[in-house]
Amino acid sequence: MAKSKKSNGLVYSTNPNFKIEEEEFESVSIPNNQQKLYVSIDKKQRAGKEVTLIEGFVGSEDDLKELGKTLKSKCGVGGSVKDGEILIQGNFRDKIIELLTKDGFQVKRKGG
Repeated sequence: MAKSKKSNGLVYSTNPNFKIEEEEFESVSIPNNQQKLYVSIDKKQRAGKEVTLIEGFVGSEDDLKELGKTLKSKCGVGGSVKDGEILIQGNFRDKIIELLTKDGFQVKRKGG
């Protein structure tokens, strides 16, 4: 199913010169040493396969994708970046915690 475009609440306007003003929020990434990331292992709704889940990143979508790309390449596996989370295929929690700590992030282990 395709996602529908978000409505701004406007149904109809009789003004022929009316233009919808869309607000764009450019999220600015805060420094790595002020970021608190949570790393966990997740199996839910994944047919029993493990993924390493990184949550809590504050910043632009581009910076999040770049971090995801870096982690995927250093672990040598696939993954994805969506909904503000980074998914890395497989159980790489310890390695990712080590990599993020070297980059200056504050990292918390979440779960067992």
